[in-house]
Amino acid sequence: MASNLTVKKYDGTTDITYIAIAGAAGDKSPAVFRATSVGAAAGHHPELRIQSAYNGTRTARKVAIQYSFPALVTSADTGDTTVKNRVNGQMEFVLPVETPDATIQQAAAQFVHLLGHADVLACLVSGFAPV
Repeated sequence: MASNLTVKKYDGTTDITYIAIAGAAGDKSPAVFRATSVGAAAGHHPELRIQSAYNGTRTARKVAIQYSFPALVTSADTGDTTVKNRVNGQMEFVLPVETPDATIQQAAAQFVHLLGHADVLACLVSGFAPV
């Protein structure tokens, strides 16, 4: 079974845990993680999905990640909470099977660290690329 994922919220201090809902059952089957502490229903929880498979020629593994974060709105009249919008993200990482492990490790580490860089975060928050 996949492990829960704990990351920092935007404040850089508070932790949020994405609970492992389902582990991948094999190629093209996603592992699913949800932040169940957000919202009162499954459709209200931020969700991360990770799946992997060979490319068509079996010369590379592809890891695809999808993320969805709902914008919740609570009605002043009824108190019902609904999803108004979703902030979505996706990425695909292609790992050629003949590439040395050390190269893949370095590429993966640097890519993840770049995604976590303050300047990249600022672009995602503002919706504009650096100038």
